[in-house]
Amino acid sequence: MMTFDSEVELMKVARAHPKAKLVLRVDTDDSKAVCHLSVKFGATLKTSRLLLERAKELDIDVIGVSFHVGGGCTDLETFVQAISDAHCVFDMGAEVGFDMYLLDTGGGFPVSEDVKLKFEEITSVINPALDKYFPSDSGVRMIAEPGRYYVASAFMLAVNIIAKKLVLKEQTGSDDESSEQTFMYYVNDGVYGSFNCILYNNAHVKPLMQKRPKPDEKYYSPSIWGQTCDGLDCKVEHCNFPKMHVGDWMLFENMGAYTVAAASTCNGFQRSTIYYVMSGPTW
Repeated sequence: MMTFDSEVELMKVARAHPKAKLVLRVDTDDSKAVCHLSVKFGATLKTSRLLLERAKELDIDVIGVSFHVGGGCTDLETFVQAISDAHCVFDMGAEVGFDMYLLDTGGGFPVSEDVKLKFEEITSVINPALDKYFPSDSGVRMIAEPGRYYVASAFMLAVNIIAKKLVLKEQTGSDDESSEQTFMYYVNDGVYGSFNCILYNNAHVKPLMQKRPKPDEKYYSPSIWGQTCDGLDCKVEHCNFPKMHVGDWMLFENMGAYTVAAASTCNGFQRSTIYYVMSGPTW
């Protein structure tokens, strides 16, 4: 099985793999998503009919429809509309002569606990929409792509502070008395490594401190930087926590999706090492 959304792809499949089972990807309104995908992928409903007719002419079997509402979708109605559009394409396929039996509802499910839209809210609208447009007796097989939802929380990233620099009040331009001493911290991973999610997925990371601050300890507002020579390599700004020292550790949760998978060795720094751990009671 493979996906297509253009006539050029159909022609390539007809030449190279005419027995393939094809899934037509339709576009969605991902304007309210964090990561937009429809700007690159997907066919409109009008184009979908033309593609189905062309596939029939080429004697290529189209077995279903797929869509993706975009990463970090924040609009419940987008899921419902996408499922409705997929149903329209199924009807088009039946009119053309295809027996379509697969629906891929893609991903876009949230991970962070602080997002506005919860996973349960999404399922509360997806399931009724599926029951309406693709009931259990329709014979349609349904799959989804909740990769980020499953994997993100499985990994925690630990970085080591390798340097720090004092920034005086006049350098920050702030009138806040608490910014009289502000430290910039440098750690041994950055946006060209595990933190590429900041650049490519608009992620907002938040460090966890290994040690708890004392009640009377003064807080600082540091910026946290990666180890490369690029001024773009900044992970966190204006994040308050106690004064740290070189050698201390910072932890970042939910770092299992789109992190090490897209990491590079920019400036010669190696990718983060992965350690598998298990709690004592679980073991």
